[in-house]
Amino acid sequence: MKQISVSGQKREATGKKASKLLRKEGLVPCNLYGVADEAMSFAVAATDLRKVVYTPHVYVVELNIDGQHHLAVMKELQFHPVTDALLHIDFLEVTEDKPIVIGIPVQLNGLAQGVRDGGKINLAVRKLNVKAPYKQIPEVLNIDVTNLQLGKSIKVGQLQFEGLEIVTSPEVVVCSVKATRASRSAAAADAPAE
Repeated sequence: MKQISVSGQKREATGKKASKLLRKEGLVPCNLYGVADEAMSFAVAATDLRKVVYTPHVYVVELNIDGQHHLAVMKELQFHPVTDALLHIDFLEVTEDKPIVIGIPVQLNGLAQGVRDGGKINLAVRKLNVKAPYKQIPEVLNIDVTNLQLGKSIKVGQLQFEGLEIVTSPEVVVCSVKATRASRSAAAADAPAE
């Protein structure tokens, strides 16, 4: 997984009023959960979080909070319902031995046989939840679709990745090849010829 550094400062006051004041100053209130018994409340400049939040990549974030260093992953984000402004982030502290559950992007590799026959590939799920220690988690999950036929699909239960446990339900369809008008008309034209 890619790693990125973010600096922040501890916040003493918590609650709605204190959070509103922080947001007016261009800061985002955050919490860090994990190894310690209590959550640590801190604030980070919204501009520093852009490269972590608005990206398709999954990062391990090195948090520098008043000189203390913590490795964490983003667990939950809250956005304003109207303006889509970032309101709050919850981070989960990670260690090398403790497994975490995190959503990893899916990447389809190869040209499916069904697409060569005139169909269209449909990616139904953009991320799959996996469980493993953070050092074993890849940046993307590569799925080979070369042998995927027209009208067929790949479900989560059919996938296996070394060192990872897939937490997403096995019945979820990851991708499928759907028939198009062109493929149906080509099949209809071939049928009388036979």
